[in-house]
Amino acid sequence: MPARSSHFVEFIQRRQSVSDLVAKADAANWDGEVLKSPEVVMVDFWAVWCGPCQMVAPIVDELAQEYHGKLKVMKLNTDDAPEVAGQYQIMSIPSILFFKGGQVVEKIVGARPKQQFKQIIDSLLAQSSSPA
Repeated sequence: MPARSSHFVEFIQRRQSVSDLVAKADAANWDGEVLKSPEVVMVDFWAVWCGPCQMVAPIVDELAQEYHGKLKVMKLNTDDAPEVAGQYQIMSIPSILFFKGGQVVEKIVGARPKQQFKQIIDSLLAQSSSPA
């Protein structure tokens, strides 16, 4: 039984460390954390009641781990910040918007495979690292 409980503790610690990599976006921190960020920012627009959002959540967490230090990953609960969701005309969730220099540069609507996210992220990061 101890081995099982240690795996559980390890799982919880890993989940906690992942959630530390995904910041909460809201109306109060939107300008500073998203629009004025020097990094490429991926924002997951979601809601607690949204089934497909729950399917995308582990992918968002994995991407936050894989691209830690290269990509800022944030989640915005549309029920808590409807004004921000409205500003970006979020009609369906999950919607994942990618920001660069304060502008939306890519958008994914609905649950999609992880590879689709990675292609967009890799492309945006390659553009960011190449000379202008």
